Amino acid sequence: MLKSVNVSQKEIFEQLKLSCQMPSILEAIATRKIISHTAKEAGIKVEIDELQQAADALRATNRLIKAEDTWTWLQKHYLSVEDFEQLAEINLLSVKLAQHLFADKVKPYFYENHINYLAAVTYEVVLEDEDLAWELFYAVSEGEITFQDVTRQYIQNPELRRAGGYRGIKHRHEVKPDIAAAVFVAHPPELLKPIVIAQKVHLIWVEEIIQPKLDEQLCLKIMGELFADWLKQQITQVEIIPHFESDSYSQPVQELLKIAS
Repeated sequence: MLKSVNVSQKEIFEQLKLSCQMPSILEAIATRKIISHTAKEAGIKVEIDELQQAADALRATNRLIKAEDTWTWLQKHYLSVEDFEQLAEINLLSVKLAQHLFADKVKPYFYENHINYLAAVTYEVVLEDEDLAWELFYAVSEGEITFQDVTRQYIQNPELRRAGGYRGIKHRHEVKPDIAAAVFVAHPPELLKPIVIAQKVHLIWVEEIIQPKLDEQLCLKIMGELFADWLKQQITQVEIIPHFESDSYSQPVQELLKIAS
């Protein structure tokens, strides 16, 4: 039985190729270079005190409370202190570039796409018999039984039954289109008419429609989404040119990206 295995840089590189991870690695490198290049063109700089805050945030994200926790994490990921600083810097550049590009676009985007940020609190029973679904719908509507009675009798999953069919708080994009079309025009509390999808019948109780507020958390979320979409677009417009040495893997990838100026 092997007690230790020596792994060379060449073997690491070969494994990246054999595991078909090279495209994602190249795209990640391209993304980092695009961020650095665009930030430089925009005159965005990282100050020392900002870098320290970014490093602290990175430690907090990875729950590196003590110095020994940080050292253990660095060793696990084969990173040096300089690598850690570089990681904190690219994270900070990403945030500052996102703010530079999209801070003034968040509010207009929010109001234009307001409906996508609506959320609904729903309870649901899924049946296979449409006639039964309509029978239950009318029984609940006329006060003969409660929706809770329906969930207790017709939900098979024990945990879901105990929760009364609770589906949680869902945003519009998290709900199937046919269901979303009915849910987000409801006047809660309201039992929707049975919705048939793929031979299943959904009986849905809408408890609440939550109107979105453009608070700091949602601002950051929208800005992140806009920035991510922008990065994807940039990737499609950039030519990634990997150069592999034929006789040596000491530096297997010398230049992985050329950005047209």
